[in-house]
Amino acid sequence: MKKAKEINFLEGVKWTEEEVGTNAIGMALRTREPITVVGFDHYAIASHQWVCSAAPIYDENKELLGIIDMSYPIHHGLSEAQDHVLATIVAASYTIEQQLRFQQKEDLLELFRHGFQIEDSTSYSVICDEQENIVWANDRLRSFCSSTIEQPLQQFCQRMWKVSSKVPIFSSVYGHLIGYKITLQKAQDEKSLSYSLPSFRFDGVIGTSSSFAAVLQSCSKVAKTDVTVYIAGETGTGKELVARAIHQNSLRKDGPFVAINCGAIPKELIGSELFGYAEGAFTGAKRTGYAGKFVQAHGGTIFLDEIGEIPQEMQIALLRVLQEREVVPIGGAKSIPVDVRVITATHRDLYELVKEGKLREDLFYRLYVYPIQLPALRERKEDIPFFVDYYCRKNGWNVCLPHSIMNLLMDYHWPGNIRELFNVLERMRIEYGDEVPTISKVKSMLIGLEDSRKKGEELSYREQTEREQMMNVLRETKGNISKMAEQLGISRSTCYRKLKKYKLI
Repeated sequence: MKKAKEINFLEGVKWTEEEVGTNAIGMALRTREPITVVGFDHYAIASHQWVCSAAPIYDENKELLGIIDMSYPIHHGLSEAQDHVLATIVAASYTIEQQLRFQQKEDLLELFRHGFQIEDSTSYSVICDEQENIVWANDRLRSFCSSTIEQPLQQFCQRMWKVSSKVPIFSSVYGHLIGYKITLQKAQDEKSLSYSLPSFRFDGVIGTSSSFAAVLQSCSKVAKTDVTVYIAGETGTGKELVARAIHQNSLRKDGPFVAINCGAIPKELIGSELFGYAEGAFTGAKRTGYAGKFVQAHGGTIFLDEIGEIPQEMQIALLRVLQEREVVPIGGAKSIPVDVRVITATHRDLYELVKEGKLREDLFYRLYVYPIQLPALRERKEDIPFFVDYYCRKNGWNVCLPHSIMNLLMDYHWPGNIRELFNVLERMRIEYGDEVPTISKVKSMLIGLEDSRKKGEELSYREQTEREQMMNVLRETKGNISKMAEQLGISRSTCYRKLKKYKLI
């Protein structure tokens, strides 16, 4: 110890390679491998008479916890046993790692015992480990929020919960801190499914991803203005929900919000749908005429979804409405002034449509004023637990998905985005109720959806839209074909034919 003190080998001294050059501790820290450094191999002259053997110590997640080192002067007669010393150090580091894992399991069991001893059923209680990851939740909290286990407390709370009390829990065996008993209280009404931002209301899942936070910031800025907004994003990313949020946070919030899917309307009818028609404009027209969507949206916002699908012959008429802010109904002679805010969206590249000659360039510049790009679900995977929790609360599905299934959902690439995720959860709820399916069962659902998606790509866009509509109505009517046909406004025979066409029966 005296010789060690002479070379400043003491508690509290930094023995990294940056500070003292080549040495066993510093090299083991850098390489993360066991190593022995003998005599003149040391950089520092003061260490030339020493032999040092060091090995790293890892936790169960392969994170470096520290280094165990044995150093001794060469003349102590141990130089011939250098290999044995290194083997001893490696064995010691392994033993420490095993003991730490055993201790962690003991700590976790003790935390579970604390959880089971909680008798208060009137509060929302959780038990967290020392890193404040939730390891146990009481029945009342589980009945309200699924998928709580193994989430960081801070992530779970978000804006819906706040900590009411926090009591530390110490190991009864070792005496060190092992976790906390935490009581939560709701930060807002549990029946509300809306989330709030300081100055922007968004009735959907916010989560924690920076990509979607940037979207909400853009929405918050543009909502205060009256400019035309273009929302780009893949199918199923929630474009209409974002459009509604912009409307609800604008000065037009008390006016109507009128949404129309340009890709779901036959091209022969889209003109009359958008601009309306006068009395007797064509055979089969209503006697009183029809006020188009632009007139219906007067004083509010019109949302033109899948604007890339609008026929070219209608693009000139739409351009005129955007320029003049007035509509001439089909068969009419008098123009009608309209005061609307226009928001458009598409899953396609709008400028590519211009280059392909499918969209007028002058119309493009009228629409592409303030673009907002929605991230795909695979670009905001950290938000998936929030989507799962949102779905469970909205549908009263009291199930707690284990970490393994949540990891599977977060590893999947979700070509259908949020809509596909909700479809998978819907299938899980219908098939298994409050039971948790196995990993293989969930995987088969994902593979099935992938196969279905590939088949769906052979359909036209309007056919895909119709198929999706029929799937939704089929689910709502619980398979009752008569009700389904009535709701869709078609005959039973046509309904059966379409169901067979889209392989829904």
